[in-house]
Amino acid sequence: MASVFSRIIEGELPARFVWRDELSVVFLSNRPLRPGHALVVPRQEIDHWLDLDTSLLAHLTTVAQSIGTAQMAGFQPARVGLMLAGLEVPHVHFHVVPIRGVHDLDFGNQDANPVAAVMDDAAETIRRELRKLGYDQVSD
Repeated sequence: MASVFSRIIEGELPARFVWRDELSVVFLSNRPLRPGHALVVPRQEIDHWLDLDTSLLAHLTTVAQSIGTAQMAGFQPARVGLMLAGLEVPHVHFHVVPIRGVHDLDFGNQDANPVAAVMDDAAETIRRELRKLGYDQVSD
């Protein structure tokens, strides 16, 4: 059975995409820790990050760095956190989160009902900053 992320990638479930390329996609978490919390997901459904080909792992971290750079410019957080937990969905994904402190990386603080307008604004902020950085992988 396809993971929820595979279903999102295939367009069966909605998401706010900010990046698409041949190997990966990035969309906002629907349970964000902070505004702009993005998930970097390989198109290929792989359960555990240890099973990633090293070239795909390198690609995903490069994409995460690009997203983090856009988040720093657009949200001006203290830092951008990067996490790879792998417990929530059996499909590798990196959490890229604009943070004020380590407490912002606590999954107990997820927003289960984020405001749609805030989510839309966060997605557009990331897209705008990616465009300023010259990326053509920006997804609307």
